[in-house]
Amino acid sequence: MQPSIPARTDLSDAFSAVSDWVFDLDNTLYPPSMRLFDQIERKMTAYVMRILNVEAPEADRLRDHYWQLYGTTLAGLMHEHGVDPIPYLADVHDISFSVLQPDPALRGAISDLPGRKIVFTNGSAPYAERVLEARGLSGLFDGVYGVEDALFHPKPHPAAFETVFAKAGIRHTAAAMFEDDPRNLAAPHAMGMRTVHVAPEASPAPHIGYHTDDLTGFLGRLRSGG
Repeated sequence: MQPSIPARTDLSDAFSAVSDWVFDLDNTLYPPSMRLFDQIERKMTAYVMRILNVEAPEADRLRDHYWQLYGTTLAGLMHEHGVDPIPYLADVHDISFSVLQPDPALRGAISDLPGRKIVFTNGSAPYAERVLEARGLSGLFDGVYGVEDALFHPKPHPAAFETVFAKAGIRHTAAAMFEDDPRNLAAPHAMGMRTVHVAPEASPAPHIGYHTDDLTGFLGRLRSGG
């Protein structure tokens, strides 16, 4: 179980034992207002239309249905239709990154964290590297893990975290997870990790330890004692 941390406890104290820092990618290491993922959603809809021979409204419905049921659209397509994940990932991640901007302040805040930092995304690792480059975050992380590294088990399924964390050597009780999707914090919480929901709006739940709408500011408070 995750340690019980009083709401008013100094953040630097609450995270003082953390030496492994795990970050989601999309809408976490860049703000959702940049709307990069909108491009991916359009590509996913088009892919579903082609391989299942359905019109756009049905493809959109299936895309969302599979995301809700399986964690990702890809997982649903693999489970229900035997879709090959490799060409799918290459296709839906073939997008423009021009909407992203470098963020030196975020880079500095992550760099200042003690210990190791990794990225774990339900996208592919090559896609994640391109996002990090566009955000000015390349070379900052000790590992970048995609869904392929989780053997195509997507977050929020525990098997995804167990597989990637074993590869990365994450020590659960000395780790923190930062995520925009609150579902994806349940397994890390059960593992004993500190959990931080990064999103414009809070979604209170027992498995969410903290919420922030400003990742850079939150990380800065960890170091400054705020």
